[in-house]
Amino acid sequence: MKITVAAVGQLRDRRCRDLCDDYARRIRRYGPLDVVEVREGRGLPRQRAREVEGERLLSRLPSGARAVSLDERGRTLTSEQLARWLEARQRDATRDIRLVVGGPFGLSEAVMDRCDESIRLSSMTLPHELARVLLLEQLYRAWTILRREPYHHA
Repeated sequence: MKITVAAVGQLRDRRCRDLCDDYARRIRRYGPLDVVEVREGRGLPRQRAREVEGERLLSRLPSGARAVSLDERGRTLTSEQLARWLEARQRDATRDIRLVVGGPFGLSEAVMDRCDESIRLSSMTLPHELARVLLLEQLYRAWTILRREPYHHA
């Protein structure tokens, strides 16, 4: 099973970038992980930026992939539930998971419509850079839960 994080924008904050790189490296010990970034719709009005970013994200969501939006209106999962969700995706032979992180203005309706499901990282709105850090940390935590490694309970 390959996991791809499809995200709007580059990580400008070096601390966030370093954390994401560290968690991505850790996750890759358990299986393939890619992080793909699409350009932000900088300088455009909010709605138009969201639409342009959405078009760019949709080009990264092939028809055979299971697309999952990260959205504050999505389903709440504990770390253990996320681990079980990953385990279930392995069991049902899901080959390609695309976790979609929007930019400062969120995800377009077209992207939300394309996604098979939606998961929330928090009930609070998070900066998109921090959301990416949190997502990668939780993916790493989920793999350690499934492998019964001490990270989760340390």
